[in-house]
Amino acid sequence: MALKHYNPTSPARRGLVLVDKSSLWKGKPVKALTEGKHKTGGRNNKGHVTSRGIAGGHKQKYRYIDFKRRKWDVEGTVERIEYDPNRTAFIALVKYPDEELAYILAPQRLGVGDKVIAAKKTDVKPGNAMELGQMPVGTIVHNVEMKPMKGGQIARSAGTYVQVVGRDKGMVMVRLNSGEQRYIRSDCMATVGAVSNPDNQNQNFGKAGRSRWMGIRPLTRGVAKNPVDHPHGGGEGRTSGGRHPVTPWGKPTKGARTRHNKSTDKMIIRSRHAKKKG
Repeated sequence: MALKHYNPTSPARRGLVLVDKSSLWKGKPVKALTEGKHKTGGRNNKGHVTSRGIAGGHKQKYRYIDFKRRKWDVEGTVERIEYDPNRTAFIALVKYPDEELAYILAPQRLGVGDKVIAAKKTDVKPGNAMELGQMPVGTIVHNVEMKPMKGGQIARSAGTYVQVVGRDKGMVMVRLNSGEQRYIRSDCMATVGAVSNPDNQNQNFGKAGRSRWMGIRPLTRGVAKNPVDHPHGGGEGRTSGGRHPVTPWGKPTKGARTRHNKSTDKMIIRSRHAKKKG
């Protein structure tokens, strides 16, 4: 997918850069694979705002995506590539010989009419899914499971991928985009290729309203508030807010470690923070 640059016919158009979606399906999604989606406005069941910066946005339908890819040894045909408002990646509609339809994450270089298959071991082609233990070393994959039969959890966002770097005692060593290297069980599924829409990160929305269409509200900086409203607030003139950045409730932010589940630490070979310590 290429990027579209617009002429500055208005202040909002000046600098506007979007992903060209002209080759995507222009109709509605498959009704049987969608469900209505209700917006929360960032509020909980008591009506209190628990997630700031969320409200409004265009009406959306949720598309059911097959993250498990457990329809083994049945070859499907890609009917079309679609836009999905719920994720940064594009999705592909796959039709199987028994007329079953399913949405999968569309990898790069997957086109309409291509054949995809999921099996214990199969060809290394974009869109094909197989067990990590059967992948050749060096393969680029996405939608990687962390537990067998749980469905893909790693590398599902636009342009992301994971690389298989080795095998060891029934485990597969993979390198993530963050630089982390970790073990994953060899019977976990993964899909060949990198996720589609790598240019998603190069978009420039050009105006605040386009973010509002996506359900994102503006957030006021802490240093622009009063001391009663934020720990960074107050002060004479323009102040930076203090030595350690914190949330409005006083908890450290911007780099503070928030990881508490240490049960999977034994699976990490090289931390994503290792390069920062050097």
